[in-house]
Amino acid sequence: MASSSSKLIRGYEVVIGLENHVQLSTVSKIFSGSSTAFGAEPNTQASAVDLALPGTLPVLNRGAVERAIRFGLAVGAKVAPLSIFARKNYFYPDLPKGYQISQFEIPVVQGGKVEFFVGDEKKVVQLTRAHLEEDAGKSLHEDYHGQSGIDLNRAGTPLLEIVSEPEMRSAAEACEYAKTLHALVMWLGICDGNMQEGSFRCDVNVSVRKPGEPFGTRREIKNLNSFRYLLQAVDYEVNWQIDEIEDGRKIQQATVLFNPDTGETRAMRSKEDSADYRYFPDPDLPPLVIGADWIERVKQEMPELPSQMAKRFEEQDGLSPYDAALITESLAKARYFETARDACGHPKLVVNWMNGEIARLLNAKGQTFEDVHVQPRVLGRLIERISSGVISNSGAKDVFKAICEDSRDLPEVVDEVIKALGVEQVSDTGAIEAILDEVLAANPKSVEEFRAGKDKAFNALVGQAMKATKGKANPSLVNELLKKKLAG
Repeated sequence: MASSSSKLIRGYEVVIGLENHVQLSTVSKIFSGSSTAFGAEPNTQASAVDLALPGTLPVLNRGAVERAIRFGLAVGAKVAPLSIFARKNYFYPDLPKGYQISQFEIPVVQGGKVEFFVGDEKKVVQLTRAHLEEDAGKSLHEDYHGQSGIDLNRAGTPLLEIVSEPEMRSAAEACEYAKTLHALVMWLGICDGNMQEGSFRCDVNVSVRKPGEPFGTRREIKNLNSFRYLLQAVDYEVNWQIDEIEDGRKIQQATVLFNPDTGETRAMRSKEDSADYRYFPDPDLPPLVIGADWIERVKQEMPELPSQMAKRFEEQDGLSPYDAALITESLAKARYFETARDACGHPKLVVNWMNGEIARLLNAKGQTFEDVHVQPRVLGRLIERISSGVISNSGAKDVFKAICEDSRDLPEVVDEVIKALGVEQVSDTGAIEAILDEVLAANPKSVEEFRAGKDKAFNALVGQAMKATKGKANPSLVNELLKKKLAG
């Protein structure tokens, strides 16, 4: 199915809210000293605390709290001066305590908002909360001779669960929101963003309703680990719910899984409400108290935020809000822009090349800006050579192709390639004037037609001049000198 982007789908309004589980970038777990490194042999990173052995007590990881504070400040939320840890009671084989330590009534981060673009349209989604919690273990079902195994390496891994308000109205909006959130947590350095390893997971709540009616019954799509799957899952779920309603059936609240092989969602279990988890304050953990001095210290250590940097690019470099948002999608992309801009002094041209030739190259290879081979100072030199008339735009593309696999941070590479390819423009006024004299003498009919008011004749003369120089003449200089000669 195609991606949803309109406000109404088959006459129904789509209502979407996201819950994102962000694995925090601490080296140890949230309540124990065990490592959080990915890929270890099963159960080699599970301490007595993680195994819930009798007599063990949790001790809160200060680094996890600081990362939560950093996120709260970045989204303009209230960082609670006092928050409470609670026990969320449920029984799975990979949950050794029989409960998960989380936050319920008083989370550490309250409110906030995330701004993003869908195409060139700006969107704002309000956040409900972000709370700290521990991850569960993992059930293993492969290579165990028909049996299942339990790996508790992930048990106790620190998570920040970020909950949005149900304010998104299409799969496209939900996807761009998730992408923006993903980029932000990596920008802040609180998460590595590796979706394949489970560092950033999306749970999507979806319902549909006729315009103006109350919210419909939601179904939660669990553990989506790619933006492409998010789009596909939401689109399928929306159409499935509409089909059910149109056929006279009621939507039942449920937790569902997405199968990427079939492109379908299927119900896993009936959806629990908060009362089913029997939350109560964890007696082993005191309230989390965050003083104003702690918040201020974290604030002073934070990097410039994407929104702040985008605003600076708008005011300082004259970029549109849309271009500024694109350039600040990641810190690597923003730093690349700044370095290339400083090397050539043409911010808009840098943006055009980043969103044009470089983006096409990366998309073809399935890469991101962290993988760019053409160094920013090299791109800056290439753009400077275009703006100064040394090479044409078409010649610059040939040069770019030649240097796109060269990772040397040497602007001189551009000049070497220009010389080797022989694409340097002729910008010698005397040489071009001599060629134009020959062109005018050889094309008296075109000269006569131009003076009779036929603009096409001028283009024909320019074409003859470019042909005579084998395309190497500076086009703007040819135009300027030709107009002077025809006016004389």
